[in-house]
Amino acid sequence: MLRLDGKVKGRQYDRLGYLRVGGVEIFRTSTPQPSPDGIEWSVEKDVTRYSDTFRGRQDVEMLIGNVVDDTYTGVLDVKVTLTFHQGRPDGRSPDRVLALDGDSALTTPRNSERIVAEVYVTGSGGGCEEYWYLSVPDPAPYSCKAGRGPYREVQIRVDGRLAGIATPFPTVWTGGWSNPFLWYVIPGPRAFDIKPITYDLTPFAGLLNDGRRHRVEVSVVGVPEGQAGWSTPVNVLVWQDERRAHVTGKLTVHREGDLTDSSDHTPGSEHRVDTEGAHRLTVAGYVDTSHGRVTTTVGRSLAHTSEHRWTDGETSDGLQATWTDDESVTVDGRGPARSTRTHRVYTMDGTTTLGAGDRLRTVLTLGDRATTVESRGGRRTAWSRLDDSYTGDATYTANVPRDQRHAVGTTSERYRLYGSHGCYDRTLTTVQGVLMGDRDRC
Repeated sequence: MLRLDGKVKGRQYDRLGYLRVGGVEIFRTSTPQPSPDGIEWSVEKDVTRYSDTFRGRQDVEMLIGNVVDDTYTGVLDVKVTLTFHQGRPDGRSPDRVLALDGDSALTTPRNSERIVAEVYVTGSGGGCEEYWYLSVPDPAPYSCKAGRGPYREVQIRVDGRLAGIATPFPTVWTGGWSNPFLWYVIPGPRAFDIKPITYDLTPFAGLLNDGRRHRVEVSVVGVPEGQAGWSTPVNVLVWQDERRAHVTGKLTVHREGDLTDSSDHTPGSEHRVDTEGAHRLTVAGYVDTSHGRVTTTVGRSLAHTSEHRWTDGETSDGLQATWTDDESVTVDGRGPARSTRTHRVYTMDGTTTLGAGDRLRTVLTLGDRATTVESRGGRRTAWSRLDDSYTGDATYTANVPRDQRHAVGTTSERYRLYGSHGCYDRTLTTVQGVLMGDRDRC
């Protein structure tokens, strides 16, 4: 178990950070924006899947890209602890965890029978890609322009061939939507524990198992040419066939649908950009293992719709958006076929307005939802449902010193995770930055 404890006081922006062990990224996070009196926070994460990384002596690297000067006085004090528990291997953790070298090159063990890539993708850096979901086509009069518009898609390629697609989560950091008072004291979903995107690359195992170096590259569709702002570190998780020195196989299906991406600008006293995007990919392949031929089929379907409205000068700026990411993985070998289907939905509905007396108000709702169903031979064997919902409403006086902002705000988050393995349901509520409600429904 990994635990981060941090504290900071003074004036500071939110900062991104990561922790790597032996070159493997095991944790990516961000920080809260402090008050002059200071703020403390903690994060816990199960890192069991990186067990292979912890079995030997390793270099440890942690970086939080902070700036401290006469203006930004907040010095971060961070401590990370790893707690180990004795027990037998659970059989689900990978045998090897690999990090790509500096040339995006990968050499897998020749007896790999399952290969999964995970990408800790983040859009940030203080520029427009931090708010990629608000970007507009180049002709529209808005402060963040990005080529075609806000559609983003994270692609992974093996030797130049498209191997996986995914929707990035629209993370809102603790300075997001021009209103840090939204995030006292509840951060947005995933802001402190950034989940990696996972891609099942097992259909490519026959190719990757030839003992040679292969290029594994990640790119973000929609980012204007030459524009920075995205980080895409990759880990590769490998399960091996201990009874075979070399597992052979072949990619048998590679079917890519057309990527659709359109953003239409409607000018007026209130400008509007309507965006629609979608993409599909299906890949399949087999490996000949010590327990027979195993065929893996991976399908993924992405869709995005959004409506962005703003006035001249951006004194009113609102977005209503939905992203869906549907994934299915079917493994067919000895015995009944096993399948895992995951339906992910991310939502964002918010408006920022600058009114009389420079009072800036932000009202925002965020949603992170996922339903997963596992089945064997067509019969359901396990299921789970995640519903993480955040709502906030905060107002302060802009363009004045901090002690004159007179901020007010209320926030609430309900995190529900339930299914065949149990239930967790908790709601937190704050008023003026003070925790006023903590309810457990399970």
